[in-house]
Amino acid sequence: MTMNQHPSKRPNTARHTDPDSDPDRDPVAYEAQVYQRGLRYQRPPFTFKPLDWERLAADRMSADARGYVLGCAGTGETARKNRDAFARWSIVPRRLGLGSSSGSVGDRKGDREGGIFPDLSVNVLGRDVPCPIACAPVGVQKIMNPDGELAAAAAAARERVPFIMSTASSTSIEDVARASDSAGEDGAERWFQLYWPAREHDDITASLLDRAKRAGFSVLVVTLDTYILGWRPSDMDNGYNPFLRSDQVGVAIGLTDPVFRSHFKKKHGHEVEQDMGAAAAEWTRTIFPGTGHTLADVEFLRSHWDGPIVLKGIQSADDARQIAESGLTDGIVVSNHGGRQADGGMSSLGALPGIVAAVDAVGRANGKKLDVLFDSGIRSGADIAKALALGANMCLVGRPYVYGLVLGGEEGVAHVLRSLLGDLELTLHLSGIESVAPEHLDRGVLVKEDDLF
Repeated sequence: MTMNQHPSKRPNTARHTDPDSDPDRDPVAYEAQVYQRGLRYQRPPFTFKPLDWERLAADRMSADARGYVLGCAGTGETARKNRDAFARWSIVPRRLGLGSSSGSVGDRKGDREGGIFPDLSVNVLGRDVPCPIACAPVGVQKIMNPDGELAAAAAAARERVPFIMSTASSTSIEDVARASDSAGEDGAERWFQLYWPAREHDDITASLLDRAKRAGFSVLVVTLDTYILGWRPSDMDNGYNPFLRSDQVGVAIGLTDPVFRSHFKKKHGHEVEQDMGAAAAEWTRTIFPGTGHTLADVEFLRSHWDGPIVLKGIQSADDARQIAESGLTDGIVVSNHGGRQADGGMSSLGALPGIVAAVDAVGRANGKKLDVLFDSGIRSGADIAKALALGANMCLVGRPYVYGLVLGGEEGVAHVLRSLLGDLELTLHLSGIESVAPEHLDRGVLVKEDDLF
């Protein structure tokens, strides 16, 4: 489309006029529904201001839960850098030639027919996903809401957002799978995150992977930066470590694992239920062994997992290059654990371009594609757009959906996910960006704010 042409179609606003219509799977319809209900003097139950979610959630949580969820390593420098990094990049909107019906956007349904709204779908790790976000692995969710992971997994399935289940969950693998299946219509994407036991416990690792596979988890996300918990002043001020409590919060996966239970009984002479405190402590030592793993160790995971494997916690371009050259994995997550593990680190967004360049260079040489996912600091649709423009194939959302869980359980999580996607969709649309595909959303749509002055 040239600058003198006009869009051949307009958004079908008529389909958004029913205030009782289901806005699921259509973030723009969610916005329209709110305004339509406003005509009947109805206010939404949750705020749409993403930076208010944290404050409102903090008011609802206990001191222990608040310290755990909001807390960071050390002085919080790494976490602050994560957020500040996004403001250093700005989106340059293009105003001419909007509404083109060319390209992949025209394949979408409803208002997207004819290429009106941007295409948010991505292909990542060999899977077609309708949006470029996933729920990051977050543990101990029952301290945030009694429904915990069951509510979060169900909401993610409803919104067709991949849900990554943490090894530190307060619900079993099998129960989360059932919650996901009951809420999703098309076989919801769910991935399993592994806190990796030491090699002496390979049998436990194999058991976890087998359970996840049988429960329909399709991608394995292996966290590399949490072989021991970081220095977290907020938790220490409260004397609170959720993994050491005898209430199963944070240790449910271990206490329901047959291999771990067998080891515990052989060692102690009784079942875990007879000494939950000792069982919780032993499981915590198992998944946080104090030492990391090597690339060679990944071969063991590959022998027990036939789906995609992703290594999470990458901040070094050299590490990314070695991983890409090894050919052992299908993706990496550029992440510093939301600033929760080590203080004084670089921003995750700052690390992203160099890591993408290193991975792309290896890919050009060996012809193999390693997907790069991004995590740490996402709070809005514009944040997602910037990370994708800097080379990420998908973004993980962590704390925001947790705040939704605190504020409203399953509906609160669904609200946050819809809000982020609606914000993303309109941010792209109002910036003249046709889709999240690299040919439309890349480094060329950004400028460094400091370079403008």
